Amino acid sequence: MILAGDVGGTNVRLAAFELECNRLSCVVEKVYKATEFKGVGEAVRRFTTSEGIPVDRACLGVAGPVRHGVAHLSNLDWTIDCNDLAQQLRLKSIGLINDLEAFAYGINVLESKDLLTLQEGSPDASGNTAVISAGTGLGEAGLFWDGFRHLPFPAEGGHCDFGPNNETELELARYLMKKHGHVSFERLLSGPGIRNIYEFLRDTKQEEEPAWLTEQLKGTKDIPALISQLALESKARICERTMEIFVSVYGAETGNCALKYMALGGMFVGGSIAAKILPLMKKPIFMNAFLNKGRMRPLLEDMPVKIVLNDDAGILGAAQYTLVHKAFGRQ
Repeated sequence: MILAGDVGGTNVRLAAFELECNRLSCVVEKVYKATEFKGVGEAVRRFTTSEGIPVDRACLGVAGPVRHGVAHLSNLDWTIDCNDLAQQLRLKSIGLINDLEAFAYGINVLESKDLLTLQEGSPDASGNTAVISAGTGLGEAGLFWDGFRHLPFPAEGGHCDFGPNNETELELARYLMKKHGHVSFERLLSGPGIRNIYEFLRDTKQEEEPAWLTEQLKGTKDIPALISQLALESKARICERTMEIFVSVYGAETGNCALKYMALGGMFVGGSIAAKILPLMKKPIFMNAFLNKGRMRPLLEDMPVKIVLNDDAGILGAAQYTLVHKAFGRQ
């Protein structure tokens, strides 16, 4: 049995897979709140014990950089050591990789129904591909095309400097610099980023916050989700404007990724936010920002751009990693 995990800043997703006819089949999957545990080892122990999972191979995708088998999560105060987990699971070794690297491995096992095309690109598109995903944080990764297959590799591009493209975004950058000092793309392209944009519009009086919304915000635990839902329903202009800025910045950074990785094989947009705001992502604002790269526009027009609809891409990729790298398991 393959144990696969997707460990983010909010949730810990764990699943057990079997290999049937060269296809991964999920036997059981559980989603836990990260705040329920002091570390990922506790979550793994609960999952394997409660579900009676005999683990032969294991890989976790984690939201943070992995160095020498150790990960410090970017948006959660956890340190994960692959040797400690391997000992706990009684395995010789396990895979511990960045969550977007896992997502990149998952791209290779997705089906056409798992994807929504925003731009077809060139009919003979081939070459490197890249992935970007906004959720609790902003993740990015590349897939190098060696002429025969795509080889995923991790990156931390979400923490690169935010680059404003208009006067409003310049004001937004200044506003966030006063609050945070360094302003990365993650400060905007994430759940907390949606809230940052909203508060900027409210605090600078660019948009008014209705009294009914002030009261509704006080009673909700997931403010970004409420903002995006009200924007989809066109119930508050401040929410609509927030998401317009979010989607535009998302498109711009997706275009940045496409150029940095020379993603002639395509760009894949994942994460919980994109899938939940599909009507907004399909509007011209996202692709206009993606293509707005001056002389590089013709190059970007040749790149396929797709939204990943399958929320299991990351955990599927973690399982796929154990098959590609057969050393991670019992020997």
